[in-house]
Amino acid sequence: MTKSNQAFRTISEVSTELDVPAHVLRFWETKFPQIKPMKRGGGRRYYRPEDISLLKGVQAMLHVDGYSIKGVQKALREQGVKAISERDESAAAVSIDTARAPAAKVADAPAPALSSTDRAELHAILEALIALREELTQKAAA
Repeated sequence: MTKSNQAFRTISEVSTELDVPAHVLRFWETKFPQIKPMKRGGGRRYYRPEDISLLKGVQAMLHVDGYSIKGVQKALREQGVKAISERDESAAAVSIDTARAPAAKVADAPAPALSSTDRAELHAILEALIALREELTQKAAA
């Protein structure tokens, strides 16, 4: 049985949906005061749909556009929560591999657009690095 789009979500459900560890979501709450999940007894977090939209927008700005934490904070101050929340709807879907790739750029401005050739080359490099990581993990386990 799946939840309604309007249902509140636990931190583990949001973590799975965004493919981000729960501790990262808690860290983002400390850096972005606009992210305010409802907390029940014992401190259990429940995220509203608007919280999830904001988290997706923040994630897209950090992982896709290459913004720094300070850059996203500035954008939230200047553009508001609604603009950042809507950002996730207009962003292209991020594959799991690129969502896990760290942003190399830490400037406040978004990264310049890449040509399709550059993007394909970077994706091939990323796939090779992931394969190497898996190989090293297997060797370490053996």
